[in-house]
Amino acid sequence: MIVTVTANPAIDRLLTLDEPLVRGVVGRTAAPVDQPGGKGVNVARVVAAAGHDVVAVFPAPAHDSFVAAVEATGLAHVAVPTRSRVRVNLTLAEADGTTTKLNAPGAELSADELGRLTGAIAESAAGAAWVVLSGSLPPGVPDDWYAVLTRTLRAGGAQVAVDASGAPLLATLGAAGAAPDLVKPNAHEVVELVGGDADAIEADPELAAATAQRVRRDFGPAAVLLTLGASGAVLATADGSWFAASPSIVPVSTVGAGDSSLAGYLLAAVDGLDAPRRLEVAVAHGSAAASLAGSTPPAPADVAALAAVDARQLSSPSLDLPATPSRHPQKDAHVITHHG
Repeated sequence: MIVTVTANPAIDRLLTLDEPLVRGVVGRTAAPVDQPGGKGVNVARVVAAAGHDVVAVFPAPAHDSFVAAVEATGLAHVAVPTRSRVRVNLTLAEADGTTTKLNAPGAELSADELGRLTGAIAESAAGAAWVVLSGSLPPGVPDDWYAVLTRTLRAGGAQVAVDASGAPLLATLGAAGAAPDLVKPNAHEVVELVGGDADAIEADPELAAATAQRVRRDFGPAAVLLTLGASGAVLATADGSWFAASPSIVPVSTVGAGDSSLAGYLLAAVDGLDAPRRLEVAVAHGSAAASLAGSTPPAPADVAALAAVDARQLSSPSLDLPATPSRHPQKDAHVITHHG
């Protein structure tokens, strides 16, 4: 059983542009496509599509359109009632695969709502193999909430994966006894932790592996899955580092590709596969997701249609990286442009 936690869920609204995006002019789009999103929900949908047991936990009003959208997918879930509606995030997709995402901050959770969400997570996680804590935190949730959850969940026997950025990730990795079993940063997020140049990290697997090992040594997670955009990903553990290049695809949307990579890793983990094979399955799932529209989760057939992914071990030499982590958490409302 895998449990995913999405404290800041969203309706992901996809607008496909007829022409390249130009600021300040009127553009035309295809009809909007809405899907239930938020990083944990994205992970859960991929896991469910593969036929594995999964439960998605999130806060949302009982009659919110988000809950209806989740129910329409057939995904097993626990919706913790809240007063405020779930946010809507916009994705603008261009024909060449360039994706521009505009994320809203989300509705504030009261202390009572946060307490009930925390209790629902603990109850759902009983007997789970993995619990995934992913995405931004809405207003009203303290930065160290993931750290507190990680301690509690690991004490209960679950392995914990964290996919976050900014202050919540720094608070989790910086807290004593809260190091998760897996973290999944991308190149921009890993720079927040140890410094460096994100573009250089994406372009150089050896540099990426050394950076991932630095995160593992300095902050304590058992494994670091560092995704590198269209280049692939590296995996760092105490046993070594591996790189797997992405197979050739026609990029459509990078939204949710990192979430699909994490889902692939977890699917391989619960199947008992070793580290390089986990990386291969992760990269295959991320690449399959990038070939689909919006945040559509890849099905096993989508993954099987790709060319084989092969992981190779790297030397991951030690680098003289900055001793003091960069501490510039991303804002909750932001615009990010991905090049797929």
